[in-house]
Amino acid sequence: MKYYDIEGNYFEKNTSQDDFLVKLYETFLGKIALKVLVSPVVSEVGGWFLKTPLSKVMIKPFIKKNNIDMSRYESRKFKSYNDFFTRKIKDGEVEFDDNEKVLISPADGKVSCYELDKNAVFEIKGGKYSLKSLLKCCNLAEKFQGGYAFVIRLTVDDYHRYCYACDGEKSADRHINGVYHTVNPIAFSHCKVFKENTREYCVISNSVFGEVIQMEVGATMVGRISNNHNGRCEVKKGDEKGMFEFGGSTIVVFVKKDAVKRPETLLCRTREGAETIIKQGMALGVKE
Repeated sequence: MKYYDIEGNYFEKNTSQDDFLVKLYETFLGKIALKVLVSPVVSEVGGWFLKTPLSKVMIKPFIKKNNIDMSRYESRKFKSYNDFFTRKIKDGEVEFDDNEKVLISPADGKVSCYELDKNAVFEIKGGKYSLKSLLKCCNLAEKFQGGYAFVIRLTVDDYHRYCYACDGEKSADRHINGVYHTVNPIAFSHCKVFKENTREYCVISNSVFGEVIQMEVGATMVGRISNNHNGRCEVKKGDEKGMFEFGGSTIVVFVKKDAVKRPETLLCRTREGAETIIKQGMALGVKE
């Protein structure tokens, strides 16, 4: 896997999880097992176990393996592994760029950026994604022709609570049922992850950027996307929007043509096949 860190330094790193996913998606036996593992039932059962007290034994080894600084989080006793996984960060630990011309990253993660063509289609690892099919709404998709898709991939060691990318009036959430493929890039060459996975999105109407779509995508072992405000309301940039339960997940932010300055650095790195590490509250796009 190819990455750029926050300072812009390039590095490569493969985890044991990456090696396992290669076997799962690229071998005959792996593909048989995959049909079972991506089903909502498996994610629900796994999610149920991770909510039980028995799962607490997994917490300390996970913290040690991933070098998580627990001093940044609210201090309390966890009832289960999922309770730990959805832990809340202390107030003041996250810095948000409050410039109204800055669209912020709603989450910690690894970001890639793609251009939407004249048909609002973008391509990831040879797979083409139509915004129309992702949103299940032709009229809304057409408005984003020529814009950008910012794809923020969260891994299990990231903070799994997310915020709003900008201020504005939020629409009601739309939930689209699906399966639970991993959001690791390894899967993109074998299936249309975003088109097939369970997802939920809203439209935020902002005075600077116009309409912005913020979409949460479920992944393997993510039993639920839990958003705080399901109806139409006013929201503030940096306010908590919701959280993912256990597992890797993705947030995609779509902006219209000319809504932000062309993100050339991110586009170039994405074409190289590299993701850029980003933290919640950092600039994702900037209005010229």
